[in-house]
Formats: sequence, structure tokens, C-alpha cells
Amino acid sequence: MRADRLLSLLLLLQNRGRMTAPELAAELEVSVRTVYRDVEALGAAGVPVRADRGPEGGYRLMEGYRTRLTGLTDAEAGSLVLAGLPGPARDLGLGAVLASAQLKIEAALPGELAGQARRVRERFHLDAPAWFRDADPVPYLEPIARAVWERRVLRTHYRRWRGDVHREVRPLGLVLKGGIWYLVALTDDAVRTYRVSRFQAVAETGEEFGRPAGFDLAAYWAESSRRLEAAMRQGTARLRLSPRGRKLLPMQFGAAGARAVAGAGPPDGDGWVEVELSVESEAVATGDLLRLGVEAEVLGPAGLRRAVAAAVTALADRYADEQ
Repeated sequence: MRADRLLSLLLLLQNRGRMTAPELAAELEVSVRTVYRDVEALGAAGVPVRADRGPEGGYRLMEGYRTRLTGLTDAEAGSLVLAGLPGPARDLGLGAVLASAQLKIEAALPGELAGQARRVRERFHLDAPAWFRDADPVPYLEPIARAVWERRVLRTHYRRWRGDVHREVRPLGLVLKGGIWYLVALTDDAVRTYRVSRFQAVAETGEEFGRPAGFDLAAYWAESSRRLEAAMRQGTARLRLSPRGRKLLPMQFGAAGARAVAGAGPPDGDGWVEVELSVESEAVATGDLLRLGVEAEVLGPAGLRRAVAAAVTALADRYADEQ
């Protein structure tokens, strides 16, 4: 809405002092021409906006002028939980709302505290997605988020590796894990977790639902994550690791690799150590362990050692014609 944008422009000038039209346009995500029109509208409404010309010019408020229009709307107050996550807030359709809320809070703070808040925002940034991986496309995130907020039943088409499913779900919450969005939703028989990028279609049914009494999203996610990890870690591999392999293991296997290295036996004469590593199924573990290359040797179980040996032999045969 234009009224919200005018207030945001006013608060930007109040909080940050002189700003150029391009700077304001970038903050408000509008064109420079729109900024010109909005500044004129503020002036017509009696707001003392001054335009300074020249290389150091820009717009500023008359010295001593401050607005007191800093009350938060319901949406702005709700968006503050995402204060450190501008990207996810934008994904949820709350980018402008969050920016407006932050400006209002900054405007309401005493001068020194407002300056401290700006310094923290300038010097600390949280980037949720993992390295070297594009973010999932989530075209249905906004309507899903709206359904979570408004407790609306959704009719969905969801793609699984075992086949597509069509199901009505009652959205209970959204979780951002490693840059990937997940929906926690109630179906007819259980609370389930869905990867948002795998929804092929989403539509509101027009039906509202009541949240289960006592449902705790954070507690559900913690328990669900624990069960998933326990189900995935189906066995234990015994490995010999070179000195470089000990450095690679935590990088390749995360917390499980770090625990394995922490429990390593004493090094032999060449600096190699034996460790026990929690692994997934034999097929998955084979591919994962091959990433360690010559820096690791699988000692057991026997089936896993044979699987890795077979994979290495197949690779050697494939490249033999180049020798």
C-alpha cells in the first residue's frame, strides 16, 4: 500500500539522515520516479522534507523533526521473529512488512540505542542456506505460509520418490533447515513433514481447522530430526584414516565424522588411525566413503568392504583403456 510506503520513506529519512533517491528506491524496492512522487506527497502532507543538490546531496528531514507514527501492525509484530533472516522473510511474502517493522522499532529507540541497532545490523548477517547449493524453488511457499497463519485446510499434490500423492493437509508450521523449507502438517492419520519444493499444486479448500491442543512445533521438529537420524544411521563402519583423512572425515560426514575422529584409536607408525563411523545403508555408505579416496580404508563390516572394493574395481576397469 502507498501509505505504508510513505511511512517507510519517512522513517528511513528519520533514522538514517540524508539519503539519495536511488538509495531510497533500493530500500523501498521501487523506481526512482516513484520516490520522487512519494517525496512530493510527503511535502504536500506537511512533512518538512528538504532536497539538497550536488554530489553530496539527497533528501533529508528538517532538523529536529521526528514522527511518532511508530506503532506496529499485527503483521509487523508477527514478522519480527524473522528479524535476522531477510531472505526467508522475503520468501514468505513478509519482506516489506519486516522492513517496516524494523524501521518503526529503530525510530522508537533513543538515539544511542538506535545507533547500536544499526551497527549490529551492519556487522552481523545470518546466511541460512548451505554452501554450493542453489536454493530450492518454492513457488507455493507464500500460500502455504498464509494457510499456516490463517489455519486453512489445503488440497495438495505432492511429489515423492515412491510416487505422487494427492492429500488434504492442515498446516501447523514451517521450518527452515539448512536453507530448505519444510511444512509440518496434520493429515487424517498423523503429523507429517513435507519438503515445500516438492509440492506440485496447492489450493485452499475454504475450510478452517483447529490446531491440536499443546502442539509444539520446535519440540516436534527436534524429535522428528532425532528419529530421522536414527533411521538413516543403520550401521557402523570401521575405517583406517590417513592424517589427511582425519581432517576430511568431519568435512564429509559432519557431526558423525567429528564424533568418529574424537574416538579414534592411537596412530600407527605412518600416522593412520582406526575409527568407527555411523553410516547409512550399504549402498549409500559405499558412495559416501568413496569420497574419501585413498585417504581411507574400509576394514569392516565385510559386506561394506566388498562393496567398496567392487566399486573401486569397476572404476579402475572403466578408466583402464586410457593407460
